[in-house]
Amino acid sequence: MVKYHINLYKFKLQIKIMNKWLEILIGLILMLGTIILGYYSSVYAWEIAGKSMNFWHAGWEFLKGGIFWLVILIGLLFLMLGISDLRE
Repeated sequence: MVKYHINLYKFKLQIKIMNKWLEILIGLILMLGTIILGYYSSVYAWEIAGKSMNFWHAGWEFLKGGIFWLVILIGLLFLMLGISDLRE
């Protein structure tokens, strides 16, 4: 007799309610909510315990940092591809 094990790390989600229109609606609500939150936090200068809560500026700095690392990694990829071509 062969005993099969149950993979505990594979979570099976049995929700059949989520359709494409609900996913689009939730995505739009999250995107617009985040943009509105960032805009109003920069316009009205929210402060908590003397610290500025400017999410717009934080988001912009994060995006600039991400673009910086993306360019570095693309350069590293081309460098490795060039070295690989030299070996052949």
